[in-house]
Amino acid sequence: MNRLQKLFSEKRNNILSVYLTSGYPELNDTVTVIKSLANAGVDFIEIGVPFSDPVADGPTIQRSSEIALENGMSTHLLFEQIKNIRKEVNIPLLLMGYINPVIQYGVEKFCKEAAEIGIDGLILPDLPMQEYLDYYKATFEKYGLSNIFLITPQSSDERVRWIDDNSNGFIYMVATAGTTGARTGITEEQIRYFERIKGLNLKNVPIVGFGISDKDSYETACKYVGGTIIGSAFIKALENQGSLEERIGKFIKSIR
Repeated sequence: MNRLQKLFSEKRNNILSVYLTSGYPELNDTVTVIKSLANAGVDFIEIGVPFSDPVADGPTIQRSSEIALENGMSTHLLFEQIKNIRKEVNIPLLLMGYINPVIQYGVEKFCKEAAEIGIDGLILPDLPMQEYLDYYKATFEKYGLSNIFLITPQSSDERVRWIDDNSNGFIYMVATAGTTGARTGITEEQIRYFERIKGLNLKNVPIVGFGISDKDSYETACKYVGGTIIGSAFIKALENQGSLEERIGKFIKSIR
C-alpha cells in the first residue's frame, strides 16, 4: 500500500489536493512549493511535469508550463530536484504529465526513478485505459505506482465502473467538458453529475478537478464527492506579492 492508498483507506471526505507546475514560478521553486503546500495542510500534491503540448490544460497552466520549460525544467531535472523530498514531506505525491515524455524517458526507467524518489502515482490524461492495461499496468504495479484515470460528465456508468475496477488510487472527476481553468463555480448540471457518480458507490474515492477555485466551490463539491484538486487558481495565486511560503499559506487558508 503506497501513501496515496493509505490516505484513502483512512480518509474519504473533504480531501484537498493542489496542482503545481514544477519549475514555476522560478526553476528552483519546486521543492519550496511542495514543502509549503504540505506545511499548509493539503492532503496530497499533484506535481506537473511541463510539456509543450498539454492537451488537458487551460491557458493558465499552459503558460506556467511554457515558463517552466523556458526556465530549463525537464523530467531529469525534476527528479534531481525532488530526490530528497521524502526527508521532509510525508503526504502522497503524484506526477501529472503526458505519455509521450514518459515513453521518451523510458517507461520502466521513469517508473523506477519515480518510485525511488517516493512518488505514489501518475496522472497521464492522454494514456488510454486499454493501452495502460495491455502495455503498462505490470510496470506500474511493479514499482507500486497508482495510475489515476479521468472521467467526464459524458462518461457512461459502464465506463466509470470499468475505470473503477482497474484503479487503485482515486477517480479523477473532470467537473466539466474542456480544459483546466475554463470556468469557475459549480452549476446545477455539475451537481447532477456529482450525484450520479456518488450513486454508483465506487470503491475508489472520486475527486473533482477542473473549475475548483475557491472555498465555495471546494465546499460544494465536497458535499457530493470525496474532495477536490485545485490547479489554475493556485497557479494564479503564485503570481501575487510576498514570499512563496506566505502566498501559499494564505491561499490554502482561503480554501479551508
